[in-house]
Amino acid sequence: MTEQSRVRNFAIIAHIDHGKSTLADRLIERCGALTEREMRAQVLDSMDIERERGITIKAQTVRLDYRGADGAAYVLNLLDTPGHVDFTYEVSRSLAACEGSLLVVDATQGVEAQTLANAYLAIENGHEIIPVLNKIDLPAAEPERVARLIEDVVGLDATHAVAISAKTGVGIDALLEALVTRLPAPQGDPHAPLKALLVDSWYDPYLGVIILVRVRDGRLKPGQKVRMMAAGTVHTVEQVGVFRPKLERVEGLGPGEIGYIIAGIKTVADTNVGDTITDEKRPAAVPLPGFKPTQPVVFCGLFPSDAADFEDLRESLAKLRLNDSSFHFEPESSAALGSGFRCGFLGLLHLEVIQERLEREFNLDLIATAPSVVYRLHMTDGSVVELHNPADMPDVVKIARIEEPWIRATIFVPDEHVGAVLQLCTERRGEQQELTYSGNRAMLVYQLPLNEVIFDFHDRLKSVSRGYASFDYELAGFRPGDLVKVGILINGEPVDAFSFMCDRSRAESRGRAICNRLKDLIPRQLFKIPLQAAIGGQVVARETISALRKDVTAKCYGGDITRKRKLLEKQKEGKKRMRQFGKVEIPQSAFIAALRVDEGR
Repeated sequence: MTEQSRVRNFAIIAHIDHGKSTLADRLIERCGALTEREMRAQVLDSMDIERERGITIKAQTVRLDYRGADGAAYVLNLLDTPGHVDFTYEVSRSLAACEGSLLVVDATQGVEAQTLANAYLAIENGHEIIPVLNKIDLPAAEPERVARLIEDVVGLDATHAVAISAKTGVGIDALLEALVTRLPAPQGDPHAPLKALLVDSWYDPYLGVIILVRVRDGRLKPGQKVRMMAAGTVHTVEQVGVFRPKLERVEGLGPGEIGYIIAGIKTVADTNVGDTITDEKRPAAVPLPGFKPTQPVVFCGLFPSDAADFEDLRESLAKLRLNDSSFHFEPESSAALGSGFRCGFLGLLHLEVIQERLEREFNLDLIATAPSVVYRLHMTDGSVVELHNPADMPDVVKIARIEEPWIRATIFVPDEHVGAVLQLCTERRGEQQELTYSGNRAMLVYQLPLNEVIFDFHDRLKSVSRGYASFDYELAGFRPGDLVKVGILINGEPVDAFSFMCDRSRAESRGRAICNRLKDLIPRQLFKIPLQAAIGGQVVARETISALRKDVTAKCYGGDITRKRKLLEKQKEGKKRMRQFGKVEIPQSAFIAALRVDEGR
């Protein structure tokens, strides 16, 4: 076990694409954790989807050995974290296991929205923060200006910021020295009862559940009987080890060390993230403060294209849940799409990632319904109901008021694009809270309804700012709103998969847009098909798919006009009867295309 004063635990935090994973690669390379043959770019991004999209989804840990300028041997526990707002929960878990952070800022772009959010998360966790200016090898780099920005916007002293290039390796030695000299050693009593924080857990098909732990007090050894304080379960530790980044067994873990334990646990449900692990014979008196449980904010239905795949989908979701505790699902059925699941996600990127993993890793062909948020219905009898699916909306007469979730959004944007961004936020029912300038960058703080943000807000923001705006948000509670459920009727029959909730002022335009799109997607029949958007019994928009017409008079060459008229009248009667009893088959492709993108902005 390592001497406590020689241990340093730190996380790398930054905005998306500011170079966290590349910096982790350089540190691993410089400390010789992997041979030159084993090294590859973004070595800690293990999932295919992470490597393809160039993003980090799961926080990863690695233990490095470093010999300082003073000749002492140090152990560095590095946690590489995601930068996207949807995976903030991964960042907060990693920060709870560390004493310090490297705040990486791109020297060409400066402070962005996630930089600020992650810096505040680190400050809340009581971290010592070292500002790191990355990409100084680029011609557009302005390290002095960005250092001033860090002081003005984040409020951190950046006089001793370390300037590096994670790509070329410039400044990595100076950064490693700063790590061991400026970050504090972990505190903890090796003789006290065992207290270890359960940081993360995932399922391995060969070893069972692997648990990532950070030991606060006491020691953790193989053969020890441990108790999960929140779950109340007891397990015998079979293996204790560290990540280098491959699994490596060790004799035990002492205070301040980060590693993994394997205890023959079969399901991740028994290992709650944030739980405290203690010794069964000599338990700790009080558990460690855990994490706030993750709250899904975006819900959508996932249905198999082929109804026979329902059981496969159930098994696949259960397996994915083992590795991603922030994802929730429950069964639901739809008249149009059959049996499926209502799933809860932390944001739209999280939804995309889960859907892509299901399609790739489990070979499923899925249909996803339009994403929606959770609404709070205050009923006339005094009860409060949460509405996850617009199709389950109760009778309007029984509802006293509807509340929707709002967010506090922070947007950084160059001043030439401020007007366009203000207009976009106002269009989305936003309320401006702050507008401050630092240099030629503006920081906007807006309150916005989450329903207006989850669709294409991020894409629109990027397009109106030519890609320069960055965006971060946090939930800011519920507020009452004038909200209505818009149902879509095809040939007079409601199709629950297309129904959605929106602000009353938007109902007509969004209903019209979805009817327009369906008009192009549903094939024509031998009778006219009305497409209607309705609020309750009131139709607010309508389109008609015209009928295909068979030429019944083709066989009449010349002759009396009354004969032709008689045939046309007969056809008209038939069409009328067909329209009464005819069933419109909506092809799967129409569902997918109509639900894929935001309905109608």
